[in-house]
Amino acid sequence: MPMTYPQSVLTDVPIAADPTYQHLLDTYVSETNKTFSVWTALPPEAIPYRPHPKSSTVQEILSHQLLSERRFFGEFLGTPEPPPAEILPTEPNPAAYAARLVELARPRLAYLASQPSTWWHQRVPFFDVERERIWVFWRRVLHTAHHRTQLTVYQRLRDQPVLPTYGPTADVTWDGADPTLTVEAAGRSGKP
Repeated sequence: MPMTYPQSVLTDVPIAADPTYQHLLDTYVSETNKTFSVWTALPPEAIPYRPHPKSSTVQEILSHQLLSERRFFGEFLGTPEPPPAEILPTEPNPAAYAARLVELARPRLAYLASQPSTWWHQRVPFFDVERERIWVFWRRVLHTAHHRTQLTVYQRLRDQPVLPTYGPTADVTWDGADPTLTVEAAGRSGKP
């Protein structure tokens, strides 16, 4: 049985104008679905939770994710984006944040799918340096994974189940799952 996410809300991946870049769209969909699953697993009462006085609250992480994603895509990649004041949901609960995440991802996917190779490799301002758009895109994916991981740690600290994102967890596994937890597993070649 392959790994599935509790809720895959983005299922229609657009076809990239240049097939070389299809993996970018596939990855953005996959990462958004993983993030959606983690966010919707958070109960509403988790919104003010912070594990340490210097840590962000759940709500601060969710807000930062939506706002910084808008900035990365709009300012650095040049995608059409709503005004910043329209990014955050009106209801301060994880489900509303998750729904907004998906609402914002759909038009980005269509825009990204239409871009040619030259667009992806154009250098653009990125804070105080210049980077290729493809580099900025991957930086965004990593940034999202970082904040999603923060929230899975918060879930564990709150004694909530942790969902799989890249493989089984102590809470969720399946027949055929093969996590690399031993030297022997790391040495397998993957060949039959």
